[in-house]
Amino acid sequence: MSTLTTTAGPGTGRAPRRPRQGEGQRQSVAGWLFVTPALFVLGLFLLIPIVMALWVSFTDWNGRGSPFSSRVELVGADNYAALLTEPGLSRQDFMISLRNTFYYVVGVVPLQTVIALLLAVIVNQKFLRGRTFFRTAFYFPSVVSSVAISLVFLFLFTGTGAVNQFLALFGIDGPVWFSDPRGLIHLIGDWLGLWSVGRPPSALADTQVLSLSLWEWFSGPSVALTAIMAQVIWTTAGTFMLMFLAGLQDLPTEVEEAAMVDGANRWQRFRNVTVPHLRPTILLVVTLGVIGTWQVFDQMYVMTQGGPAKTTLTPAFLSYTAAFRQQQWGQGAAMAFLLFLLIFLLTSLQRFVLRDKDEAATRRARRRQQRATRRGARA
Repeated sequence: MSTLTTTAGPGTGRAPRRPRQGEGQRQSVAGWLFVTPALFVLGLFLLIPIVMALWVSFTDWNGRGSPFSSRVELVGADNYAALLTEPGLSRQDFMISLRNTFYYVVGVVPLQTVIALLLAVIVNQKFLRGRTFFRTAFYFPSVVSSVAISLVFLFLFTGTGAVNQFLALFGIDGPVWFSDPRGLIHLIGDWLGLWSVGRPPSALADTQVLSLSLWEWFSGPSVALTAIMAQVIWTTAGTFMLMFLAGLQDLPTEVEEAAMVDGANRWQRFRNVTVPHLRPTILLVVTLGVIGTWQVFDQMYVMTQGGPAKTTLTPAFLSYTAAFRQQQWGQGAAMAFLLFLLIFLLTSLQRFVLRDKDEAATRRARRRQQRATRRGARA
């Protein structure tokens, strides 16, 4: 009998298979072939237009002919200077749009996040009958066209609309919502007797900051903008409710049951168990909310056209107006890139503030350990 000798791997009767020479390279080539069509489409319809828009922001192109024509003058950073440093109407309008959108973001994002979380908690209750109906009803406004909803709210908030008729039941004379440019902070101060809307404090009215007086900066959202904010919150809360609902259904039941055994009441379980588990979802919802509110355009275009008295003017609508109506495409593109930079900075700050501090500390410790290991290996 002959003896059979093998170079067996551990626990097997045959040697482990070695990758053939060039197999990894062929897999890499195949992977790139699979993603090439997607990269082509993204480059053609996303990357190239972004590069062209960036070029336009440094020119005085008026929208006629090619922006790369020799007739188009390269003006450098003049479009950006007109919006940020040079006194004039362009800078004033841009600052007004930033003020309006700031109040819009501050008013919409927290409310839509809290309302979406509460709706998700409600429809996630097992004892609730008709949960499917309520989930569908709360989500339904999110799938309806924003233009159609804006038209409905125009009728609701007219001087004789349903909102003012409801307020009249309590003896309140409602305003003409979309024609009222008064700021809420101004109105609240006037109601408290701190100042008069018609006679603002001279210290605020006479101090100019970035083409606007302090009185204008601290006006608060106008009555017209407040009505738009109510419409947006009602529309978007359903979308974010689904995100929170997915996070709630992913919550381990063992953790909540352990909290119940320890004697935690419902509020303590929600605060100490549910909310920490939803941290990634909260970060996602707030990030999407900030991005979406800074880019708001549809409602302003349909409902107010930036009025009354420019109190609903936003950077996106102002960029559209500069490019498509005033034929100042360079300035419109510059506004778009400034808005992109602002959103990027705000979302980065938000991610830093809402980060998991324990996880961040663990990552920093791991990186320090890796650096120490590398230094020891070199030594």
